[in-house]
Amino acid sequence: MEVRAKKALGQHFLTDQRIAKAIVDALEYKGPVLEVGPGMGVLTQYLLQRSDIDLKLVEIDGESVDYLLAHFPGMQGRLLQADFLTLPLQRIFPESFGIIGNFPYNISSQIFFKILDHKDSVPEVVCMIQKEVAERLAEKPGSKTYGILSVLLQAWYDIEYLFSVGSGCFAPPPKVESAVIRLRRNGRTSLGCDEKLFKSVVKTAFGQRRKMMRNPLRPLAAAKAVREGWSDEQLSEFLAQPVFALRPEVLSVEDFAALTLLLT
Repeated sequence: MEVRAKKALGQHFLTDQRIAKAIVDALEYKGPVLEVGPGMGVLTQYLLQRSDIDLKLVEIDGESVDYLLAHFPGMQGRLLQADFLTLPLQRIFPESFGIIGNFPYNISSQIFFKILDHKDSVPEVVCMIQKEVAERLAEKPGSKTYGILSVLLQAWYDIEYLFSVGSGCFAPPPKVESAVIRLRRNGRTSLGCDEKLFKSVVKTAFGQRRKMMRNPLRPLAAAKAVREGWSDEQLSEFLAQPVFALRPEVLSVEDFAALTLLLT
């Protein structure tokens, strides 16, 4: 029995056993672990060999679920047929848990946003994603590829680019290169500003990333002007501050936190 790779699910099955074992070995977290999108179990086989983790798996594809149940004894109770993006994680993992997986490339950003929503429960993530996305997430300020998820993830995680994976390691081969990264929760417990507004400032600033930030952030500044009862002249003076003449890719997490306070 084989599982057909489904384009709609972004499936490309890893076939290189050496790479699979290296991914599993990169996971240092001990305790409950969730594997996202196990497919035909190329990572699962090595995860099940580890006595230091308590493995659960979530797979949306019914064909893959049938394959895993047929080929891996003891899957009952571990394997959830569900969409990770709608999975009630806190109900399944009331305490901390690690995440590992070959993330479907077409929804990897959505997966990371969900991880951010549960950042205080997820101390470590090891995953394979599109190489271009991996480089972007690990990038530092000043790069043209540094963007929204770079800032939001780096606010809460230290990100390591571990190794690249060629397209020949998959069936079917993807049209893009892949890479494995590791996210470890950093020691930050607070940004020192409103988190919801921080996220809004970052997303809004990068909405027009090639322009100075006074353009995309003008509506947020105008909302502050209304709250403060400013005149048009006062709003113009506020937006004349040097930070609003910068482009978003040059700002660090700390810079965005300071900007958020400025707009509060």
